Amino acid sequence: MTLRKLAALAAATTLGLSLAACGSDDPTEASSDAPDSSSSTDTITVGSAAFPENEILAEIYAQALEAKGVKVEKKLNIGAREVYVKALQNGEIDLVPEYSGNLLTYFDAEATATSSEDVDAALDDALPEGLEVLDASAAEDKDSLNVTSDFAADNNLKTIADLKNVDGLKLGANPEFKTRSYGIPGLEKVYGITDIEFTSLSDGGGPATLKALLDGKVDVADIYSTTPSITENNLVTLEDPESLIAAQNVLPLINEKKASGTVEDVLDAVSAQLTTQDLLDLNGKNRGDDKTAPDVLAKEWLTAKGLI
Repeated sequence: MTLRKLAALAAATTLGLSLAACGSDDPTEASSDAPDSSSSTDTITVGSAAFPENEILAEIYAQALEAKGVKVEKKLNIGAREVYVKALQNGEIDLVPEYSGNLLTYFDAEATATSSEDVDAALDDALPEGLEVLDASAAEDKDSLNVTSDFAADNNLKTIADLKNVDGLKLGANPEFKTRSYGIPGLEKVYGITDIEFTSLSDGGGPATLKALLDGKVDVADIYSTTPSITENNLVTLEDPESLIAAQNVLPLINEKKASGTVEDVLDAVSAQLTTQDLLDLNGKNRGDDKTAPDVLAKEWLTAKGLI
């Protein structure tokens, strides 16, 4: 535990922020109503962003806490980061699953940290008063460079650095990849990969990007690391030893007043077991033919890991 966490816990009282009454049917709209004084002060309200993976993670946090006797309420699918961070700060929610790199740049637009360790350290300084992050998991949801298993075998590819040995490399990604620091400029600067033939594919690593990769129109594709198509098509995600792409480790963002020893122990235990492969599997079941609900997936995962 960091010194900042110890100081915050020492200063915290047993009174937490109560759940604010929701002033709109739109879950992406932050409430401006006053907190509801009838809500239990020892209840933790778990929120989530408005996409399935984050809802699954919120369910995992909520059910893990409930299994250890913590009173939990849920307010899921709140909206984008701008909305749920405001909800944390005004007391509508107390806890939300986050992604380390994006959280850092949200609070510090000039941050340059990219490795998991550096991002974690920078977050301690960047977070505003009243908020803290607990232990980060190994699980990440971020841009990743992927090749087919055949292409990896033919070219002896394991890391991004190995791409330097591929002549006439063809890469497909969103348009902004051409200019962003972790894109073409970073591949040249950090890994010395030049003369890349870039194909713009505006679907965020979705079906069009996958088809281009499988059809051989591109050799490498930028696909978010927890996209089920990676495992479904036996793609090889190239390792990034120089941390060109900023870490996006899943971790709990919590109101300091609700970060009791029990809560920290429960959430740290979740983070200790959560992996990127877990997210791939969970997303696949949620989006696949079964369309398994987030709460069901959370219970299955926690049970399999021996956490409930």
